Formats: sequence, structure tokens, C-alpha cells
Amino acid sequence: QVHLRESGGGLVQTGGSLRLSCVASERTLSTYAMGWFRQGPGKEREYVASISRNDNTFYADSVKGRFTISRDNAKNTVYLQMNSLKPEDTAVYYCAADAVYSGSYPQSYTYWGQGTQVTVSS
Repeated sequence: QVHLRESGGGLVQTGGSLRLSCVASERTLSTYAMGWFRQGPGKEREYVASISRNDNTFYADSVKGRFTISRDNAKNTVYLQMNSLKPEDTAVYYCAADAVYSGSYPQSYTYWGQGTQVTVSS
């Protein structure tokens, strides 16, 4: 069982930046692929970014060039650096982990955190 805990959300103005963190209880985080998803008000959960076990990174078109996913295995932590934020980025952001899958389908991830709220004001 892997427990995930997100932090770093908050209120930011358009064009601002935030860095989300996801700390895992698993000491061998490097053996998991990690993903970030988000769910805005009245919307379905959508893919944001993911990082494979060998550190290949993938992004949704809507965040490419603005967001960066990375991991620090020594700290059991995955990050999502978010720059040039827009009001449409407002959502609850979730991190997810899976032993194999690193794609964009949320149903394929095994472990989930509770989420952290990001609000971008216009």
C-alpha cells in the first residue's frame, strides 16, 4: 500500500507560479510511475502530466511548456512546477502512482492522494 499526500496548492494570480509536492510513504518511489491529474468544478478528472519509472516525462497539451513534472527519489517526492498559470488551471490537483502504468488514463493508476486545491484568479 502506497500513501500519497499532496501539498503546495493555494491562490495565485494569472501568470503566477506554484510548485506542488506529492510525498509518498513508499521508500522505493523510483519503482513507481507517477502522475498528476486535476478536477475542476463540474468537470471530470483530467490528465496533467506523468513520469515513468525511468524518468520519461509526458504532458497534456494544455500544460505543455508551462508545467514540469520531476521526482526526487531520495525524498520520496514528486513535484509539479506550474508556471504561467491561467484561470482555467483552477482545480483540485491529485497525484497518483502505479507500479507500471505512466499514461493518461486515471483508471489505470492504483494509488491516489487526497488532492490539493489550486485557484488562479483573473
